[in-house]
Formats: sequence, structure tokens, C-alpha cells
Amino acid sequence: MSTPRLLIGLMSGTSTDGVDGVLVRLGGAQPELLAQADLPMPADLRQALLALNTSGPDELERAALAAQALVGVYADVVQALLKQAGVAAADVAAIGAHGQTVRHRPDLGFTIQLNAPALLAERCGIDVVADFRSRDVAAGGQGAPLVPAFHAAIFASDTPRAILNLGGIANVTLLAPGRPIVGFDTGPANMLLDDWCQRHTGQPYDNDGAYAASGKADDNILNYLLSSEPWLKLPPPKSTGRDLFNRTWLDQRLAAWAGYCRALQPQDIQATLQRFTARTVADAITAYAPDTREVLVCGGGVRNSGLMRDLRDCLQRPVRPTDEVGVPAQAVEAFAFAWLAQAFLDRVPAGLPEVTGARGPRVLGALYPA
Repeated sequence: MSTPRLLIGLMSGTSTDGVDGVLVRLGGAQPELLAQADLPMPADLRQALLALNTSGPDELERAALAAQALVGVYADVVQALLKQAGVAAADVAAIGAHGQTVRHRPDLGFTIQLNAPALLAERCGIDVVADFRSRDVAAGGQGAPLVPAFHAAIFASDTPRAILNLGGIANVTLLAPGRPIVGFDTGPANMLLDDWCQRHTGQPYDNDGAYAASGKADDNILNYLLSSEPWLKLPPPKSTGRDLFNRTWLDQRLAAWAGYCRALQPQDIQATLQRFTARTVADAITAYAPDTREVLVCGGGVRNSGLMRDLRDCLQRPVRPTDEVGVPAQAVEAFAFAWLAQAFLDRVPAGLPEVTGARGPRVLGALYPA
């Protein structure tokens, strides 16, 4: 990727809490972050997107309307970035727009990210690169995670380290000198935490882990959650999403312990779910990269100090946000999709078959010219 370009990356993750965007310059000696912006997901749009994670009436129309509404938020983020940086749309080579994952079934050969990239190109007057996952899935891969190649380009070190993204789902990239890149999903991060908090407090997320801190993690429930899900025991390559880890998944497991759970408070379950996230991450890193020296964390979960404490306790090694090495934690995934857009423009295969299980490296994305 030798041609210096201005690119925009947009990311709305499985937490469905908002849209993150960055304007970056790539192709020079060092990548440069020029502007960063984010907007919350409108409540009605968030509900529409979450509803589309399961089958329901009139899905096609609802999905099309939700995609158009999502692009409205994307376009607002793009305008905020351009204004912040004082950059004209004509000077931006492309927007890398991930879309909103509503179904992820690589086992059945498909993954669906709601998006309206032609509308985004029309609204912004900038070329749009979208649909990053489907080519990898077509080649037999998981289509996720896609960010390990970017992590390796930005965060490689002379000592083994892990890059942990805490979105709705947690995923890790394991980097060590002289070894192949390893990356995979480890399980839920904010997804179950947000849902349980919403149900019992009316708040969309557990602000700084305060609700979990008012309870106590229960070891019996924790161990049952860890032992009862076969997916957790699968070796990589693997990926997951709301198709598996959702409200029904949790309720079925708590129902198996219904009598026991009557003695617990809802905040105890919140604390247990927070510990569950930390344990699944720690177990994955211990199993596949026991020599990891430190863990750099990005994504919305960085703002949950309780979760960060649980991670440090379970990992027993330094855990710090990527801000401390020069990349804002909230910007990493959006940055990655700007980087993936650059790779597409240069026709560089950015898919890593050793990560996703695809038959070989593939150029990822599809172009929607302005």
C-alpha cells in the first residue's frame, strides 16, 4: 500500500450503541489519524437492528429501511470528520464502511451486514468500499475477524502481545515475532452485559461497571456458563455473534439453575457475566499464546473499569488500552476498515486464511463509485 491517500473508516459493531468514524492518511511512512468522530445509534434504529437478528415478519422491507437509516448516521459521521479536519470530500479516496452485522452464519456459508453503500456514495460524493466479509466466507472462511492483519501492521512488537477488541463480541489477535498471526473470537464481551443491564435497570449499558460492582460474581453460575457452551471449546478459526450468544442463550442457562438463582440478585448475574467475559478471554489467550507479555485493549469495553479489572485479575499480566501506544481505543476498528479500504484500492489480499480458515488470501470488499 504505497500510494498515500486520505481514507475514512466507519464501524458500527455488534453492541449497536453507535457509529465510530476516522479520517486517516495511509500509505506514507506512518499511518496518521487526522480526525475522529462518533454518533450514538438512534434508539428506534437500534431496536430495529436488534430485532433483525432473529426471524420476523416483513424482514426484507424492515432490513432495507434500517440500512437506509443507518447510512444516514454514517453520512453524518462523514460530514463531522470532514469538517473537523478541514478536508473536502473530493480529497478523500474512499470510505470503508463495514455495515451492521445482523446475521453471521459462516457454517451455512453466509454473513449479512446491513448497509446501503450506493446511497452512502450518493450522500457523501466519495467512493465507498463495503461488503468486506462475504468474499472470505465464499472462500470457505469465517469472514471474521478481519482486523488481525491491521493489528499486525500497527501493533506488532518485539515481544509477544495480544490485541483484544471488546465490542459486542470479544476477539483477540495474538502477535509474536517469528510466528504466524492468530486471531479469533473468544465469546461475548458487552453483548450479554448490555442486555442484562437493560432488562434490570432500564439503562442501555452498565456505565463503568457500576451495576456489576454492586453485586458479586457467583462461581457456580460462572463455571456452568463456561462448561455448558460447546462453542467455547472449539479451536480457531472461529467466529460468533448474536446468532449464538443472545438473550435466549442466557435465559436457558439460568433456567437450568432456576432454584439456585432465586437466592441471587440481578446485579450478581451482571457481575458473573462480566467475569465470564474476562474468563473466556483469559482462557483463550492462555490456551493459544501462553507467552503473551501484555494485552492491548480497544473497543467500547475499555470504558468499563470493572471489566478491565476482571481482565487484569484473570490474565495476570499487564492490560492497557491502545491509547497508551498511540491509537485511541474507540478508533481502532474504524481505523481498520479505512485500512481495509486502502487494501482493496491497491488490490492487496487483506484476508488472512490462517485466521479465518479461508482457502487462501482474498481481496476483500466491493466498490461503489461516487
